[in-house]
Formats: sequence, C-alpha cells, structure tokens
Amino acid sequence: MGQKYSQLTQQERYGLEMMRKQGQTYRAIATVMERSHTTLSRELKRNTGQRGYRHHQAQGFADQRQQTKPKAVKVTEPVVQYIQKKLQARWSPEQICGRLEQEQALSLSPETIYRVVLKDQQQGGQLYRHLRHQAKPYRKRYGATDTRGTIPGRVGIEERPAVVATRARVGDWEADLIMGKAHKGAIVTLAERRTRLFLALPILRKTAELVTEAIITLLEPWKDWVATITYDNGREFSGHQEIAEALACQGYFARPYHSWERGLNENSNGLLRQYFPKGRRLDTVVREEVDAAVDAMNHRPRKCLGFQTPWEVFMQWIQTREPLVTSGALMG
Repeated sequence: MGQKYSQLTQQERYGLEMMRKQGQTYRAIATVMERSHTTLSRELKRNTGQRGYRHHQAQGFADQRQQTKPKAVKVTEPVVQYIQKKLQARWSPEQICGRLEQEQALSLSPETIYRVVLKDQQQGGQLYRHLRHQAKPYRKRYGATDTRGTIPGRVGIEERPAVVATRARVGDWEADLIMGKAHKGAIVTLAERRTRLFLALPILRKTAELVTEAIITLLEPWKDWVATITYDNGREFSGHQEIAEALACQGYFARPYHSWERGLNENSNGLLRQYFPKGRRLDTVVREEVDAAVDAMNHRPRKCLGFQTPWEVFMQWIQTREPLVTSGALMG
C-alpha cells in the first residue's frame, strides 16, 4: 500500500532546506525524514522561489495555497433544481459547472453533478436519463475508392484559404446532413467554425435540389457572415455553385472519407442525434421540431467558448465587427 500524502511541517521544511544545502539526494533525505522521495520532489517543485528553496518562504507558499483552496460547496436545493433543469435541457455536467461558476460564482466539479444524478436514481428518479451518451457518428464505407460520382466544379479543401483552419474569423461553415431510418427524410446541417453556431432544416428527400434550397434558406439571414462552406463529398452537394452565387461565398470539399476535416459538423450532428436518433424516420419531422432542438444546442454553454453559448458568441461577434462580405464581394 502506498504512503498517504500529507503536507510537510515547518520543522520538516527546515530540515529539507539544510540537507539540500549539504548536497544530499532526494532519496537520502527521504530516508532520514521517513518521507516518500516523490513527496519531497513535489515540495521543492511547488515551493521553491527565485533564490532557491527556503523553509520560511516555502511555508508561506503552502499557507497561501491553503487559504485560497476552494472550499467544499454544499449542494443546496436551489442548486439541485438548477442542475435538474439544465440536464433536462441536455447540458453536460461540465457545461453546467462552467455556467454555475459564471452566473453564481459557484465552483462545482462534474463529479458532484454525477453524484446528484446517482442519488436521484437511487431514490427512483429519472434524472439519469437526461445524461448525454454520445456515440461517434457512423458512416458507411464502400471501399478505398469513392464511388459516389464526380461533383461538377468541385474545389478541394487543399485550396481553401489557410485562415479557415485557424478559426480566426466568423463566416466559415461546414455542411452535412443526417439521414432518417431507411433513408426516409433527412436534415441538412450547418456549423460555423469559430462560434460553433449550428443551423438545421429538415427535407423530405436527399436530393441536390432540396439540399441546395435548404442551405440557401438557412444562411440567407446571415449572408454577410458567410465566406466559405466546406462540404462532404456526397452528390447531394452538387448544387454548391448555385449556393456560392446566391450567398457570395466560396465552396470547398473535404477529401473522401476524411470526416475529421469537417470535425465540428460531425460532432454537431452527433449532438442533434440526441433529438433525432438513427432509428427514427425523418420524413415526418417538421421544421418547428428541428428549430427547438437547434435552439437548445445553440443556447448550451461550451467549454471551448469559455462556457458562453454559441448564440452569445455569434451575436457578440457580428455586432462588434464589420461583415466579411459586402456588396456581393469577399473582403480580403
């Protein structure tokens, strides 16, 4: 059984300082002090100042850390109710913690929220059913060769401006769609790379005409903030030139079976699947149902956004910066 870690006393810190000055090794000092050498290594790493290890200074560092150490937070009933509400909105425990710290200066760990869920389950509650279980999106493979046909005017991702990869601006979108059971219906999806804003629209059939119309419909209100769209290689995106003309943007295609080149959209589709699982037909889905799911996703805090929501970040950006697109021409 390993030794339980405990803080060094001030007397031990004095002894450590003296033996270090004598040139003794960690292991020799550890034997004398009956301490683990890793404990001493940690002590020296955390409490050494610019002039080396000095026991008075080390004690001061340790005392200061102890004073500022987060105290255990009592999970009150209002906090439990907040957790329940956000879990029902399909927020993750990490998102809930981040937002609690922003809104209420309350520091909780995701493990605390899991304990709340476990306690609820033990008491016969159903809160655990709202935990998000994300599986990697599955895409059927047809072999090494892409057999889905050539897309007219296709421009590969290797020609896409380098700025898109940096996420330094708002206006670079990724496009895809999810299919219903037995290919009954589909949902066209779009994700903005910097802000993670997500848009979606149901269509009855997977055709290039319907997909083209859906993308233009979704992005028309944000036309000034559409610089590029990166597509999957499906033939349903063969209307990309019409989209580029309608939105004054540029379209690029990821390499076949390189889904990570549109990783944000793939991940967002996985989140949308919480509302529209793979076993469900999508030809009966109405736009209001999709809008409700998208609204919930866009109003969840994201760790990568400093626990702000995609909608908050997107609106802050477009309200404080000049559009990327003006008078139908891309700005340089």
